[in-house]
Amino acid sequence: MKLNESSIAQLKAAIRKAIGKYTAEDESFVTDIHIQAVPLRGDCILFDDEDQELGRTSVKEWVSYEGDDLEDQITETLSAVLHEMKDAGEFDKLQIIKPYSFTLIDDDKETIAELLLMDDDTLIVTEELLKGLDEELNDFLKDLLSR
Repeated sequence: MKLNESSIAQLKAAIRKAIGKYTAEDESFVTDIHIQAVPLRGDCILFDDEDQELGRTSVKEWVSYEGDDLEDQITETLSAVLHEMKDAGEFDKLQIIKPYSFTLIDDDKETIAELLLMDDDTLIVTEELLKGLDEELNDFLKDLLSR
């Protein structure tokens, strides 16, 4: 699913509004910023750890999407927007103690996916990182046992 520039700008504005209260001098103990997508209405709602609404916007492309993979498309889109904002340095000045993350949640506030982890020391193990690991481990074991 390809969002138009207006929808992307609205998503970024909602995220900026949500994180705006975390730019004060006092460090915040928020551990996650939760994003709930309600595709039937096109809503994208952001919450803090106490389920307080931080911001919201509407994404009309979600309402009209007819594919079977809507949740995957939403996850991919939100992750891309958040990573773009991170790369632009928009989360650098937040007064939130790391690690914290942006997560996608369902109607019951259960985590569906982690969209972005903000931590200087942690590496998320992804499928891309694990490609070829079995082969490398087998080669290492063969080499080790042949000695």
